[in-house]
Amino acid sequence: MRATILDGKKLAADMRADIAAQVAKLKAETGVTPGLGVILIGENPASLSYVTAKEKACADAGMVSRDIRLPATTTQEEAIEWVRRLNDDPAIHGILVQLPLPKQIDESAVIDAIIPEKDVDGFTPVNVGRMMIGKRCFLPCTPHGIIQMLLSAGVETSGKHAVVVGRSNIVGKPVSHLLMRKAKGGNATVTVCHTGTADLAAFTRQADILVVAAGHPGTVTGDMVKPGAVVIDVGVNRIPDATRPKGFRLAGDVDFDSVSEVASLITPVPGGVGPMTITMLLYNTLESAARSAGR
Repeated sequence: MRATILDGKKLAADMRADIAAQVAKLKAETGVTPGLGVILIGENPASLSYVTAKEKACADAGMVSRDIRLPATTTQEEAIEWVRRLNDDPAIHGILVQLPLPKQIDESAVIDAIIPEKDVDGFTPVNVGRMMIGKRCFLPCTPHGIIQMLLSAGVETSGKHAVVVGRSNIVGKPVSHLLMRKAKGGNATVTVCHTGTADLAAFTRQADILVVAAGHPGTVTGDMVKPGAVVIDVGVNRIPDATRPKGFRLAGDVDFDSVSEVASLITPVPGGVGPMTITMLLYNTLESAARSAGR
C-alpha cells in the first residue's frame, strides 16, 4: 500500500487563514500591523522565488512587507547597516536576511546584527541558545513547520526513533533538537547522520520518523526506509528537464516513487515542507508584533 501524503500546502493554507484572522484582530484592538523586513542581496533564482512567495503570503495575511533588494556587489558593512535600520524601525517586527549571501559577506556577522526581538527566522545566537535550553524564543521556521506537520497528522513522536539526515544550522541541527526536547512533538530518541556517516542506510532503516535534509536529490531510496516509517523530505532540488516549460523540475532528497511504496506517511516535493516555512515565518512575525503591542 502506498504512503499517505502529508499535505503541507493544505495545512499551510489552514494556518494562514487563522494567522490572517489574528492579524485583523490585532489591528482592530491595538492599531498595530505586523511588519516584516526582508533583505535580499543578489539575484539567486531560488531566493527570488522565495521572496516573491513571501510577499504574496504577507499581503494575503494583511501584513506589511518591506523588501530591501541590494546588488550582489553589496559590502558586508552595507548589509549590516540595512539590518540596523530595520532594527530601529518600529513598523518592522521581523527581519529576514535571505540566504545564501554573496561570498564577500560573512553570513554570521549579518545575522548576528539582528536584534533577537526581531529575529523571526530564529537564527541569532540568542534565539538558538534559548531554544536549546527550553526558553521562550522564535523557533526556526522550517524545523518548526516540520513539527507542526507531524502534530497535525497525529504522528506520535514520544519514544520513537527519529533519524535526521543532514546537520545544517538551518534544518538538521534545530529539527533534531525539537524532536528530542521535552515537549509536545518531541521526546523522540534522535540520531543525526551526515556526510561523515559511514553507512547511512544502516541508520535510516531504523527510523520510525525520517527527516531528510541532505541537499542532494535521491539521497534516500525505498530500500533504505523502514516499512511504515514517516518520511519528511526537506530537499528542494532543480533537476534539468527539457519537457518542462521552465526547463527543470523540482525533486526532493528522497526518491519519492520508491519510498512511497514503503513509508506510511510522506511529504511531497513541491507541496510538502516548503509552504510551511513561509507559514511559520508569518506566525513568528505575528507573535513579535503582538509582543510589541503588549499582548
